Amino acid sequence: MTKKAGKIYLLINTEIGRERYVRDELRKLEHVSCADMITGRYDIVAILEGESVGDIFATVVSNIRAIKGIVRTESNLVFE
Repeated sequence: MTKKAGKIYLLINTEIGRERYVRDELRKLEHVSCADMITGRYDIVAILEGESVGDIFATVVSNIRAIKGIVRTESNLVFE
């Protein structure tokens, strides 16, 4: 299995009642390898992987932030 050069754990807060919609939209996007609803401070955690961190952040900025129902995102870059 080839290791990707970039990986991010994206924590997401959504509007109340929009969790499933946001999760389903995330799962359609390139670079999103996993998106699940979780308990706790955040509503969704998504794992994004790509050839570079720049590619992943481009997906976050241009596609993910455009999904209706997302209130806040927090990107956590995996470094090792």
